[in-house]
Formats: sequence, structure tokens, C-alpha cells
Amino acid sequence: MIEYKLTEAEENLAHIIWANEPIRSPELVKICEAEFDWKKSTTYTMIKRLEEKKIVQNNNSIITSFIKRDDFYGEQSKIFVEENFGGSLPRFLTAFTRRKKLSDKEVLELKKLINEHEEGV
Repeated sequence: MIEYKLTEAEENLAHIIWANEPIRSPELVKICEAEFDWKKSTTYTMIKRLEEKKIVQNNNSIITSFIKRDDFYGEQSKIFVEENFGGSLPRFLTAFTRRKKLSDKEVLELKKLINEHEEGV
């Protein structure tokens, strides 16, 4: 089972991996040193954490993801809606649109998504 909750540091590392994969671990160490001022050991510890959470894999010092960025955030969104709105997307959208008026473009995009879903059912 993939754990979709990451610490801020784990998420930052995942972003670098997603943007650069496949990436060799020594190159990742250099990027993390420049971006976060991490030591080599810190980078390897964080890679190990992401491996344990089934986000990435390290195969012969080449780091690749098990789950792509969009899939990860899609799953996080589902969890958020489930935990905070009882799994109800309409309740989430109602709460969201109380504070932010949707643009005409956003309304059209939502209508398109709904129509595509109805056609697929």
C-alpha cells in the first residue's frame, strides 16, 4: 500500500525526482546539496523513506518513481475530500466556491469533465 502522506522534505525530494527522472543518485545528491543544503547522507536517508513509502525505487543508483506526480496528487486530493467532506465532491466544491468565484473557463472545464464522465458511465 502506498503511503500518500509525505513530509515537506520528502515532497520536495519527490518533486526533484519527478522533474529529472530517471536520475542517478550521485546527481540527485548534488541537486539536493544545492537546493536544500543537504549532506549526502541526508539525501540517501530521504530516498530510503520515499522507497519505503513506494513513491520511488533505487535500482543500481538510478532513481525512478513508482507513481507519477499527477497520480500522487490525484490520490492526495481524494484523501482530502474523503477526510474533510465525507467523500462528497459536491460538498467540497460548495465549500471551495464560497470563497472563490469560478471563472467562465473553469465552469466550462467542469462541465466538460462532467459530460465526459457521464458518457463513460
